Amino acid sequence: MTTNSVWKSVFNDWPTGISKRGIVVTSFNEAIPFKGFMIKEDLLLLERNNPDSLGARFVLLDFNVINCVKLTDPLKEPVFAAAGFVGKLAKE
Repeated sequence: MTTNSVWKSVFNDWPTGISKRGIVVTSFNEAIPFKGFMIKEDLLLLERNNPDSLGARFVLLDFNVINCVKLTDPLKEPVFAAAGFVGKLAKE
């Protein structure tokens, strides 16, 4: 599975227990906070939390430039297990 298809799969199959917000870090080392997203073929449309310094409120990305996705909401292990992750998280 290519990196492109892995990230596309993550966004296509976004777990229902996780809100559609977080931070995408690109291969350009740009962190893009988002509060919603849409998908069209191999493009990801991110709705930014706030406009960037140039006034952009939306960002179109190719899935190939995504380096990581950070989740900002507090989450518990069952949410990740339902999304297909295995193992155990640290107990509080």
